[in-house]
Amino acid sequence: MTPTRPLVALLSIVALAMGVAAWWATRESGFSIGPRPDRNLLLITIDTLRADALSSYGGAASTPRLDALAARGARFTFAHSHAVVTLPSHASLLTGTYPYRHGVRDNNGYRLRGDPPTLAARLKQAGFATGAFVGGFPLDQRFGLNAGFDAYDDRISEAAGSVDFALPERRADAVVASALEWSGAQSAKWFAWVHVFDPHAPYAAPDTFAARYPGNPYAAEVAWTDHALAPLLDRVAGMPRPTLVIVTSDHGESLGEHGELTHGLFAYESTLRVPLIVAEIGGGTRPARGVTIDSSVRHVDVVPTVLDALGLPPDASLPGTSLRDLVGRGGGDDRPSYFEAMTATLSRGWAPLRGVIVGRDKYIDLPLPELYSLERDPQEQQNVVTAGRARAEVLLNTLRAFNVAPPALPGEETSAVRDRLRALGYVGGSPAAPRDRYGEADDPKRLIEIDTLLHRAGDRYQNGRFKEAAAMFQDVIARRPDTADAYRYLAFVYWQTGQRGRAIETLEAALKQGVSHRDVRVKLGIYLAESGNAPRAIALLDGLAGDDIEALNALGIAYGQANRTADARATFQRALDVDATNALAWQNIGTVELRAGNRERAGDALGRAIALDNRLAGAHTALGVLLMESGKPAEAVEAWKRAVAADPHELDALYNLAVTLAEAGRRDEARAYAERYIALAPPEIFGRDIARLRSLLGSR
Repeated sequence: MTPTRPLVALLSIVALAMGVAAWWATRESGFSIGPRPDRNLLLITIDTLRADALSSYGGAASTPRLDALAARGARFTFAHSHAVVTLPSHASLLTGTYPYRHGVRDNNGYRLRGDPPTLAARLKQAGFATGAFVGGFPLDQRFGLNAGFDAYDDRISEAAGSVDFALPERRADAVVASALEWSGAQSAKWFAWVHVFDPHAPYAAPDTFAARYPGNPYAAEVAWTDHALAPLLDRVAGMPRPTLVIVTSDHGESLGEHGELTHGLFAYESTLRVPLIVAEIGGGTRPARGVTIDSSVRHVDVVPTVLDALGLPPDASLPGTSLRDLVGRGGGDDRPSYFEAMTATLSRGWAPLRGVIVGRDKYIDLPLPELYSLERDPQEQQNVVTAGRARAEVLLNTLRAFNVAPPALPGEETSAVRDRLRALGYVGGSPAAPRDRYGEADDPKRLIEIDTLLHRAGDRYQNGRFKEAAAMFQDVIARRPDTADAYRYLAFVYWQTGQRGRAIETLEAALKQGVSHRDVRVKLGIYLAESGNAPRAIALLDGLAGDDIEALNALGIAYGQANRTADARATFQRALDVDATNALAWQNIGTVELRAGNRERAGDALGRAIALDNRLAGAHTALGVLLMESGKPAEAVEAWKRAVAADPHELDALYNLAVTLAEAGRRDEARAYAERYIALAPPEIFGRDIARLRSLLGSR
């Protein structure tokens, strides 16, 4: 008998079976989203991030931290936003509604109201601590996205707030540091929204990252942003409570495709398609096997997904649907998606751009309509609207199922305000309403040269080539007289180069031609106020300001110059009621109180302004005046030096330093500041001050 061999074989089979069982037990399961009320939520939005920019999407930038999330979560390859500029897109993402529902159609002149509620408001009601940390000015709390947040950190210096060609921002590492501090202090479940602005133009990554991507500054910004997010993701991964992480962008970047340099004009895939990654980390969660979802999904699906993932009741009024089942199945039915681009309509009078994506077909409704098969033509090079007329008609009817009424105008005013504008001689009265019909000449595709010219003129200004910039803006106005932002930019160039009269004349000419966009009117009011024409500024801005912080600050300045101190205080307080962290309003209160002789109140307000924004040169300048009047010249000099360090063009501080140091016998120091003042100050405005400095220092 030889029973040993069969027994050995049997043992081998048992061992093999046990090994297979062990392998299946340790193998990573596919990522899924189970309903779990006790998890945290981290929403990361990366401004201007193309869908194809990340490594996991085939991009040129190295993005290991975000790729790691995708490797253990769900990566959506066909996700779309609903707008191609920052504020409207984020409003859709945070409310789960389309732009025509929440009402925010552009970055300027709109404010999100209480209905529909934000995701933060919903989660706060459900017991979550809520915090937001943003890196770009378009998301300043003055625009209403702060609703529902316990903390809304938008500490972006307003020192550059008057610069029309570049939006104020703060670096991703500074945003992350603030988010780390807040999240680390939370003991209960929380929702944090972290927004980083760095990939937005102008592209200026730290030198070490810029050196890795010569000739591709956009990729350098993307790689830097991934690196900057690492400390936040590491901290969250080590927390005892699990955190659902959602990463997406508000829109992409054209990078010259279709003739568009950046974004905002068209809605091709380079700006409309966005990355979307959902993963869970921390709380001892085991790494899952990542899944890739090719089905069509939309930003309006994010809020329903969060409600579902957190075990909260669904909201049937929302147009989106949860992605939880889609992730579990690895795909599903495509979802039609509405999109729009309204900036050029609202600021230039060009044709409104709306469209719809159904399956892999995309229809763009313009005077020259477009139809693309994104499956066969992902770069949108072949417009097949003529050959595919029947399909185009189907998609057009789908689009009409959405709300395609003309957008509400930014900063719409009452009839009393329109009458006041007419009384001032501005026959246009109010912004031109969108027309019932637009022709081929109004199609953005026909006007791309003007958009390019506006960008190039802005570049000329940034490089100090002011005359060339002014000539280019004049050229735009000659070609397309209804381009509101060309008037505003031209006036800004004149203002910054000391041609204040021409700046005001440019804006007044726009109004008289019927180009009375909100930004034109507000900018004119600001320039009138700062030129000392307080009565005219008040007449223009009173009743127009509403809850527009820029207009309120301008109106308050005008009241102060008219010695209407009580009205100035009340107006600045209205600005603070909208945004309690508005450093400019506190600076302006301090200046008004200083002029009224209320030193204690002035010092308190200026201290608040500087605490909120230490780079606010005007606040340091006013504080220096207060210190000088209080008999503290040494401290005044230091305050003025801080002002000049914050803004080398702060003329009042330069002048005060030159005079004070000269009178103190510190002539060499005084001469340095005087020479800078004389080089910068327009002689036609500051001729007397220039003459005094030259006399004081014995120079020509």
